[in-house]
Amino acid sequence: MVRYAIPPDLASGPYLVVPVPTTAKRLRSRGYNQAQLLAEAVSGGVGRPLLEALERCPGGPTQVGLHPAQRRANVKHAFVARNDALAGLFGARVLLVDDVLTTGSTAVAAARALVQAGTAQVFLTTFARACPYD
Repeated sequence: MVRYAIPPDLASGPYLVVPVPTTAKRLRSRGYNQAQLLAEAVSGGVGRPLLEALERCPGGPTQVGLHPAQRRANVKHAFVARNDALAGLFGARVLLVDDVLTTGSTAVAAARALVQAGTAQVFLTTFARACPYD
């Protein structure tokens, strides 16, 4: 994944690697955040710092089984930048890492929170792409 994870526009210059956070409930049940594990591998593989910059706000059902409009509404305000990460985010370029891209709703909501925190650019890489809805 590391070999293909870096968009060409991001390859030169400094950037941070930021995982998409999961819910506290899912973290307790699984014991890990798969996007975090992928982000750690990417960060180590490209030698860029990992920053746990986002928090997932409580509430909302799981995205599994929701249709695109429901997904967008479900995650619209699901993420906020962590207070302890604000200084590192301001003016930064960020590679946002998630496990699966389905409709893009989660990625858009997470990127929106990063931009609101002052990042200059947000790029996305995911491990997998889910099949589109019919």
